[in-house]
Parts: sequence; C-alpha cells; structure tokens
Amino acid sequence: MQNKGLIKLFALLFGLVSIYQLSYTFIGNKFESDAETYAINSVPESEEDYVSKRQELETQYLDSIGDQTVFGFTNYNEAKKKELNKGLDLKGGINVTLQISVKDILKGLANGSKNPVFNKALADADAASKNSDDTYVELFFEAWDKIKGDSKLASPDIFANKSLSDEINFQMGDEEVKPIIRRKIDESVVSAFEVLRERIDGFGVTQPNIQREGNSGRILVELPGARDIARAQDLLSSTAELEFWETYQPDNQELQAFFFQANEKLKSMVDTTATEQKPVKQESELDSLLSDVSQDSLDIATGQNPLFDKFQLGQTGSYAVGLSAVQDTAAVGALLRKKEIRRLLPANLQFVKFLWERPSEGSEVAALFALKSNREGTPRMGGDVVSDARDEFLNGSPIVTMAMNTRGAKEWEKLTGDSFNNQTGIAIVLDNKVYTAPGARGAISGGRTEITGTFTVNETKDIANVLRAGKLPASADIIQSEVVGPSLGQEAIDSGFMSFAIAMIFVLLWMIFYYGKAGIFADIALLFNILLIFGVLTSLGAVLTLPGIAGIVLTIGMSVDANVLIFERIKEELAKGKGKSQAVADGFSNALSSILDANITTGLTAIILFVFGSGPIKGFATTLLVGIVTSLFTAIFITRLLVDWYIGGKSRRLDFSTAITKNLFKNVNINFLGKRKIAYVFSLIMLAIAVFSLVTNGLQEGVDFVGGRSYQVRFEKIVNPSEIASELNEVFGSGTNVKTFGDANQIKITTPYKVDVEGIEVDNEIQSKLFDALQKYLPDGTSLQDFKVGGSGKSIGILQAVKVGPTIADDIKNNAFLAIIGSLAVVFLYILLRFRKWQFSLGAVVAVFHDVVIVLGIFSLFGTVMPFNMEIDQAFIAAILTVIGYSLNDTVVVFDRIREIVAEKGWRDGENTNLALNSTLSRTLNTSLTTLVVLLAIFVFGGESLRGFMFAMIVGIIVGTYSSLFIATPVMYDTLKTATRIGVVKKTKSADTIKA
Repeated sequence: MQNKGLIKLFALLFGLVSIYQLSYTFIGNKFESDAETYAINSVPESEEDYVSKRQELETQYLDSIGDQTVFGFTNYNEAKKKELNKGLDLKGGINVTLQISVKDILKGLANGSKNPVFNKALADADAASKNSDDTYVELFFEAWDKIKGDSKLASPDIFANKSLSDEINFQMGDEEVKPIIRRKIDESVVSAFEVLRERIDGFGVTQPNIQREGNSGRILVELPGARDIARAQDLLSSTAELEFWETYQPDNQELQAFFFQANEKLKSMVDTTATEQKPVKQESELDSLLSDVSQDSLDIATGQNPLFDKFQLGQTGSYAVGLSAVQDTAAVGALLRKKEIRRLLPANLQFVKFLWERPSEGSEVAALFALKSNREGTPRMGGDVVSDARDEFLNGSPIVTMAMNTRGAKEWEKLTGDSFNNQTGIAIVLDNKVYTAPGARGAISGGRTEITGTFTVNETKDIANVLRAGKLPASADIIQSEVVGPSLGQEAIDSGFMSFAIAMIFVLLWMIFYYGKAGIFADIALLFNILLIFGVLTSLGAVLTLPGIAGIVLTIGMSVDANVLIFERIKEELAKGKGKSQAVADGFSNALSSILDANITTGLTAIILFVFGSGPIKGFATTLLVGIVTSLFTAIFITRLLVDWYIGGKSRRLDFSTAITKNLFKNVNINFLGKRKIAYVFSLIMLAIAVFSLVTNGLQEGVDFVGGRSYQVRFEKIVNPSEIASELNEVFGSGTNVKTFGDANQIKITTPYKVDVEGIEVDNEIQSKLFDALQKYLPDGTSLQDFKVGGSGKSIGILQAVKVGPTIADDIKNNAFLAIIGSLAVVFLYILLRFRKWQFSLGAVVAVFHDVVIVLGIFSLFGTVMPFNMEIDQAFIAAILTVIGYSLNDTVVVFDRIREIVAEKGWRDGENTNLALNSTLSRTLNTSLTTLVVLLAIFVFGGESLRGFMFAMIVGIIVGTYSSLFIATPVMYDTLKTATRIGVVKKTKSADTIKA
C-alpha cells in the first residue's frame, strides 16, 4: 500500500479531532451530573413542586459555573454549544411541526376582503388542501382562476388596496399580481420564523432546533430537554404582537430614585441568615463592567446590593435605563415585578413597563428600557399599521425603511412628535423584547420612516422581518407534535446504550473467534470506527436519537462485512500458494470492488431516507451515512496498516482463521441454480400468503399515516387494555384503540377524537378526559399535573404523547411511498450502470420487491398477535428502506463475484455461477449472522419503541440473505439469453490480475 505515512498522519489527526470534539460532551455531562446531584441534595421529594424547584436549582448552578475554565481550553457554556446533541427521545422534551396559516396571510393582504369570489376561492382552497401536496397559495390561485369570471386580483376590494398600493395597481393582470403575493407570503413566513426563533432563544432550552420545511409554510421546532410543556406549546402557537412604545428618559430622576429605593427594600427582604454553601462563580471582565461587587443569581441572599449586584444604571448613547448580564435578566426582571417593589413607584410612574432588549448575537449584556404605559397596559401603536418594511443601505450603512397605512401615518406623526419634544425614544417591541429604540428628529408625516443606527446587515434584516410580522399576523397551528417525558428519555438512553454495548462485545469476540489475530486487528479498526462516527456526528452538529443509536449499531454489524470480504479474499489468495505480502495486497485489491458496490447501494437508500424522512428517521439516516464512510476508511486503510505492520515482522504468522474455523465452507459445493425451481415455488407461496393477508387483513397504520393522537401511559400495577378500551370508547367515541405496550403495566392509547381540531385547548381537554377515565388505576394522590406528559419526574402517567394532523399524515404517507419507489429506481439504475446488463438490475429489484412484500405480509399476518407494537409508521418505512439497502448489499457482493469469475471462465451453463455463489457463502453467512445478533441485541435490550422497527429489520435480513442466493441470481441467470449462458468467454486475463 502506497503513502502509508500520509494515511497514518491522517488517521492520527482524524482520531485526535474526534477525541477533541467528544471531550466537550464529557465535560458538559460532568457539570450537569454535578448540578443534578446538587439539586437533589438541596430539594427533597417531600417538597411541593420539587421537580420544577430542582430544575431551577440546576439551571442556577450551571449559570454560576458556566464561565469557569476547565482543562485550560473551555468552560461549561462553550462545551454545551459543542457537545453531541441528544434528540427528543433520549432527552425528553417537545417536537412540533407548525403550519403558518397562509389563509390568514391572504386575508391580511386583502385587508379582510368581503369579496364573494375571493372568499369562495379561499373556501375551495381549504377543501383542496386536504387531498393535495401543493402549497395553499397555489391551490388558492387555481381555485381563483376557475371561478373568477370578470373579477381581478388587482381589484380595489382585494389586493389593490391602500396597504399594497405601492406594488399593486388596478391596471395589473392576475399573472402580474401572483408573484407579488407569493413574495409577500414568503416574507410573512420568514417573519414568523424569526419570531419563533426569538421566542425559543428566550425559552431557555439548550440546543433547540428550528427550521423551515421548503415553501410549505411549515416550521419544524425541536426543544429537547423542555419540561414545562404547556408553556412551550403556548409559546409556539400564540400569535406574535408587534408594538410601538414611547420610552422614559434614561436620566429620569424619579426612575433613578425608584431603583435605589428598590435596592434598599430588597436588602430588608433578604434572608441574611442563609449559610448554605453555594457554588461561586469566578469574576470575569463582564462582572467588573456591571458592578464592583458582582454576584451570580444564586448569591442574592448573601449579596450587599440585591439589585445593583446584577444591574447597572444608565447606558451611554441609548434610551435604556440600565443594563445587566444576559444570564441575569430573568432574575432582575423578577425582582422588579415583586409587588413590594412596584409599590415604591411614584403615582405618575405606577404603570411603567420594564422590558429587556433583544441582545445582539454574542453580546453578554442586555439593556433595560422603561416604557410609558397606562392602566390597560396598551402600547401607543400596534403593529397592524405597518404596510411594509425593508432592509436597505444609506451612504453605505445598513438601515431599515418602514411604511404605514393611512391610520398608522397619523398615529406615527403624533408619536414621533411627542418623542422629539420629550427627548425620548420609540421602542419597537415584539413578544416583549425591544428590538430597537431610536429617537425621532421631529414629527414624521406620511408614515414613511428611516430607522438608522449602528446596525449590522443581519440586524436590519431581522428588524425588517419583525416589522413585517406586525403587518401580517398569522396563526401557527400545531399539526404534528411529539412530547416525551424526561423519565422515558432516560430509559431510552439506558436501553439504547445497553444494546450498543452488548452488540459491540459480541462482534468483537466473534471476529477474534473466527479470524484469530486478524480479528483483533479488525476489532481495533472497528473501535476506531466508532470513535470517528461519534466525532463526526458531533462536528456536524447532528442530533443523536434512539433510531440513530440503532443506525450506529447496525453500522457495526455492516462494517464487519468489509473486513470479512477482505479476509476471505486474502484466504483465497493464500490457498493459491502466494506469499503473505502478495496475498494481503491482492486480497485487499480484489475485495475493493465488492466493498464499494455494496456500500454505495446502501448509501443510496440512506440518502433517500434522509431526503424523505423527518425527525428521528433523519437521525437514523445520518448515522448510517456517516458510518458507511468511516467504515470504508477504517476497513480499507486502518486494518491494512495493522496487517501490514504485523506481517512485516520476521517469523510472524497470520492465518486469518482459527483451528475451529480454518476449513469451514472450504469444500462447499451447493447447486443453487439446480434448486431454483423449488425456491421459486416456495417464494411464490410466501408471496401469495403475504398478498392475501395484505388484501384481507391490511396493515395496522400508526398515527403517522392516518392522523390522530397516541399516548404511552404507564401505571404502577398491571392493567387490562380491553377494559380500558371499553371505558375510553365511551369517553371519546368509537375508534379508540388500547393495547399493551411493552410491560403489562404500560399501554398505548390511540384515538382519532377531534383529530381535525387544532389548538392546545384540545390537547389539554383530551389529557384531562384521559386522567378522569384512568384515575382509578393511578396511585392515590396523583394529580392531573402529575399525570400529564412531563408533569413530574415520576415514571407513571403519560410518558409520551404524539399528535399528527390528517393533512401532514397524508404527506408522510406519500413521502414514504416515494422513498420506497425512489430507492428501487435509483438502485436499478446504479446496478445497470455498474454491471452493464439489465438482467442484473432486474434480478436485484425482483429480490428486493420479494423481500419488501414478505416483510409487509408478516406484519399483516401477525400484527395483532405479537406482544409488541407492529404499526406501520415512519420508523417502519426506515426499516424497509434499510432492508432494501442490506438486501442489495448482499446481492451486489454475489453479483460482483459472478462478474469476476465469468469474465475469467465464462458462464458454462451455470457452473461458474454456482462457483461464485459458493465462494461468497462464507462471507454471506458470516455477515448475516453478525448483523442478526446485533439486531437481536437491540430488539431485546433496546426499548419498546424500537421493537417493531428491529423486528422488521430482522425479518428483512433473513429474507434478504435467502433472496440474494435463491431469487436475485436465478432471475438474473434465467433472463440471460441461452447462447450467453451456454457459451464460453475466451480467457483474456489471469485471475491474479482481473480488476472489477
């Protein structure tokens, strides 16, 4: 092997970088473990609401030590940003898909038009959206074109109104108006996205994820670790409110006197006798900036100045009244909201509203503004008056331009005039965060305004988005959600890593048992592979999920395949009498083609899975793709380096087998093609049974595909699902399904009740009804809050809640169908290009189709019998696609050997095809057995939520191994022309030099 030095250097650097990336995860976990221990020791379970108190203490502890340097290169805050992200199913929390109402946006653009044609088109678009994948705006345009008659979108009572007068006029045709409306809708969705992002940043969840899903108007939000589920749901679905307020002057003497009085009052309220040891935060530059005596929020009780320890009056060049460290804003706000403190305000300031600014990215401080309010708490102006906002440049500096409607222009002239006369600022507020607070140079008439300042380009974009959001308010409906309680997340971690450890131990021992010393080298490469996988996932910022762990464990089983292929080829070269160095070189060279083909076909299915999947399924696909790349590197290069190093020593012997396995499969000569008719008959019978069951019994479709809500509920004692189903059908009506889910004290409840109705109120209503119906099965004293998902730290009640609306369920089903069809088409084309004969592609696709139908048939036959969940959902589709990839992997290895032997010796009426099948039998059974044991480890120890997923893959691996030998190859052979099968290809190259 050439360039060994370069490969060694690359492997060393790759390994060191992976260790460096993973070090952040270990550091973060160590600090969080210390915080959890501290909180448990401080708050006993006997205290009321102990879970939330512990969580608050954990947060305070982590805040207090967040900047402390660890190992001289990082701290907790930095480690938290760079650690390996854990998904919802491992950490608990909430995952929702929000649908921004494009209908609301269209109504807003049309100023609530009463035009009957416009409203009829909206109604028709509503109906069409239930059975179409097209975006709502396109469905609206289609409906409009069908019924418009003489009406125009540019009518004054539709879009040619005052608000859009700058862009749409009466003379414009519909085709001119449509792109403007599309752009306006996209701007509104972007605005909603920014609003949600700001809300999530303020929610306090580490490693949140928010992303748009194309142009569908959907926004995916993941909040791993969120425990206050009700607050999170309300935060995500409430409509944004843009407001304009006048500020007080920062040097207002009465305000400054109030802050000093508040500090003195807080001193008298402090418990100065508190002596409990608290973690102390090291002083930083920020601390000295804020105060001479800076303390963390945990140290209020012992501070000399409870308010001014965290808050500094005044800020040069701003209308803010003071500033604080970002991490202390919540604590300062809580102090200022205390009733005893509010009473200190003079009569003319009693309605003052204190709001924090939205700090710039990377900023450590945030400014506090005092806003002029009234008894009702209403702002001077609402955001609905803004007709447009743009981020532009003036003399090379980024600015924001804003336009208002007629009503807004009059109000704005009055507000800017007051601001100029009073020398105060105008705070632009969204979701109780001040985005900017500029001053006015005089009364501004006409409603057109330039907002200037020391803005960055990104800040002006954000402010413009916020201003547009005020003009186009749109509801955000939760059309899909998954809520996982923290106790279930911890169980998933424990079970996932147990299955991981068991699978690893088996594979390591098996390789040593089968290949001896060579197996040890394969094991070292495998362990290095695992390090690289986790290192790459951390570097990419990928999210590790339970299916992701399954993907890694599966990668372990499949990565063995590359080493098995290499070792088997080396054994063949040694059997020909070659020297050990030449045998190793030729073995690696000859195995390379099969390894690449097998991994590329598996990788193609993983890519399709990544494109069409969502949430945890993307996590599975990501780990599979990363695992394929790292497995290729470690098998081809790391194993080679270790083998070359060992055989380079004098008198060292490496046999690539043990005394027990030396002659296994050596003289096997099975006539596979001779038995193909028996295999055809057997497979046709199996396919007939499967199709019959699918037609008569069908499949148990999960909520992913049909819509509805499902709840995983655990009790202290064993319960009867039939009895509970009967009771719940009386509450929710027919259609509610209840079945045991794992242990006998755990059930899964699925109901279509009010599946078409959106809103948190319905979710709360269903959970309340479940609690009332199931209360007699719960321990005495269990409250509704304890029962709700994430409601307490105990592992009873609702552990997981999933909701899928009917619209998104149809989309998921369609994507699943496209994923399967797409994977078959892509693989057909790849094999056609690789083997240059359509017969190879046909054999592979027929075998895959055979495998998929039989797996579906088994799920149909035994779906109601098996003691675990066998619903057809996104995870099942992931399993099917993985089966397709694995089956093709196996088939391609067989085809590659057939191609090689036939190129040398010809077809000879099937003789050499049988020779190829027998020569790969050792590899086929070795890899299949290893992978099966790995999957069985996950099936037994990996947790209930993975059992159906793993069962599908176990069945698929067994059927796939069978089909690659008895279906794919015979179909390929039988479709070849008779002359080709019987004829002999002239030998042109020796076996030693044949290249694939």
